Amino acid sequence: MPETYLHLRWPDGRATQYYSPSSILRDYFKPGTSYPVPEFVRVSRKAFDHASARVKEIYGYSCSRAAASLAAIEHYAKGFSDQPEAAVTVLEISS
Repeated sequence: MPETYLHLRWPDGRATQYYSPSSILRDYFKPGTSYPVPEFVRVSRKAFDHASARVKEIYGYSCSRAAASLAAIEHYAKGFSDQPEAAVTVLEISS
């Protein structure tokens, strides 16, 4: 499985990068697309859980780094809960 990095720009302008053990993220996100924060978090849960499950299928254990990426996304997204118009932009998905 190729390691993959999700590069984002948050509504406050901050650029971040998150690790996935699988390129499956490409099935969930499109570079250059902006997502409302709640939708982005919802889709992130599916994407990172799917990536972790792929690791479990092969190695017998879930990916803790994928779980940490998801936790970091959820934590940072809470800062925009009072901004319904806030959106996250996917800048790039790289290997």
